[in-house]
Amino acid sequence: MATPELRTLVIEKEFSHPPEKVWRALTQGALIKEWLMDNDFQPVVGHKFSFRATPVANWSGVIDSQVLVVEPNRKLSYSWGTLGLDTAVTWTLAATATGTLLRMEQTGFGPDQDANYKGAKYGWTKFIGNMERVVSELR
Repeated sequence: MATPELRTLVIEKEFSHPPEKVWRALTQGALIKEWLMDNDFQPVVGHKFSFRATPVANWSGVIDSQVLVVEPNRKLSYSWGTLGLDTAVTWTLAATATGTLLRMEQTGFGPDQDANYKGAKYGWTKFIGNMERVVSELR
């Protein structure tokens, strides 16, 4: 029997800021709260943490996560467990002539999770827009 094909959501955004600045927004809890959600994140492989938002119908508002990869100013990955999803989010930063190319990949969407995939695409597009504002305000 064939294993169902898993889908990956990919969003890329060019920032006019160096990778070090974007990295801060990805790894400092107070900054993550500004563009994503409240959290107890620490950039330490193996650290278990959660993202917390206001609960809504059929969702507790909690996303259980664990840090999988930390390569300062280059790559960050963590698990993302919510609403029956068991996915992983990976951020990759690449320096460019004018700043940073940020790539977000969320892997692990099953063939029956089209609504979750579309919801994630909408959410991450909004969150990354929020991140751009937060990064631009950093000194």
